[in-house]
Amino acid sequence: MATMMTAIGLMSGTSLDGVDVALIETDGRRVKSFGPTGYRPYSDAERRLLRQALTEAIHLPRRDVRPGILREAEHAVTVAHAEAVATFTAQNRIPRGIDIVGFHGQTVLHRPAQKMTVQIGDAAALAKAIHIPVMHDFRAADVEAGGQGAPFVPVYHRALAQSLEREGPIVVVNIGGVSNITYIDGDILIACDTGPGNALLDDLMLRTLRQPYDCEGRTAAKGAVDVAWVVQAMQHPFFALPPPKSLDRNDFASLKLNTTSPADGAATLTAFTAAAIAQVEPLLPKQPKSWIICGGGARNLTLLNMLHERLAPATVETAEGLGWSGDAIEAQAFGFLAARGMKGLPLSYPATTGVPIPMTGGVIARP
Repeated sequence: MATMMTAIGLMSGTSLDGVDVALIETDGRRVKSFGPTGYRPYSDAERRLLRQALTEAIHLPRRDVRPGILREAEHAVTVAHAEAVATFTAQNRIPRGIDIVGFHGQTVLHRPAQKMTVQIGDAAALAKAIHIPVMHDFRAADVEAGGQGAPFVPVYHRALAQSLEREGPIVVVNIGGVSNITYIDGDILIACDTGPGNALLDDLMLRTLRQPYDCEGRTAAKGAVDVAWVVQAMQHPFFALPPPKSLDRNDFASLKLNTTSPADGAATLTAFTAAAIAQVEPLLPKQPKSWIICGGGARNLTLLNMLHERLAPATVETAEGLGWSGDAIEAQAFGFLAARGMKGLPLSYPATTGVPIPMTGGVIARP
């Protein structure tokens, strides 16, 4: 029997909303049990600082350099994560005895072609603050070996899908700032980014309505989709590439809408996200039987309706509907990956990130 470990996973995604925390018990191959989950939102000031850091990171000469704003942002990210762990363990009365914390950090730059992926956050300082070993820098070994360094959650999606005991292929779609999929058919695992998730829509909502996101897709539901614009946007060469492939949050930021109406803009960008997800289907080995939607996008009812239309006759359901913790899946995944990393098991594969051989990864900082 493989040794079970208790791991806390931490994730703060490209949408810059805050820190997700989750506890799982796992041997790095299967999940024995899910523990509680938590969330520590970023303040407006922290979010502003992180947005500045994203801008500054474009000019980074090397992945280990932290000039000015980036150093300040790294400190803020570390403090936010330390607070998140402290609050989480206190609120849930979690005894000492956590084996490992998986700390993803905040991605500020992801350019695998230049072998650059930068996640800010000081793991050594975090380990000292929380008195638990911290595994971090999950993506670096993959990128260094020639992989895309993303997506990294597929091995966890496979563990979840196998627990459903239903006929495949199953596709898990994670809609964060960028959308990505994991195709699971028995032991076959294929993954890639599909295109924009919520990032373009969130930026539009903030710019036009001063709202951080389109709650339940209500704004998009009132608008009309500019079909010609979506067709044109789908001509981007990325969509025709076979998996594995990955994107940066800003890869589509230069696309300009033809409308000034926030509702029409929201409807069009939501349709773009749905079209990009549906476009991956012909690139997969077999037609999926079910699509399971997780991440922030799973709460966007307009987006779910569009996916139902585009992906029929396959079923489309949310992770929450299956009893999975939709919001915490990525945090749980980094707890799972930390346990795998400690055992030297692969975190990424040729068909998930394009790395030449299955790669383990992660670096441990001890308190």
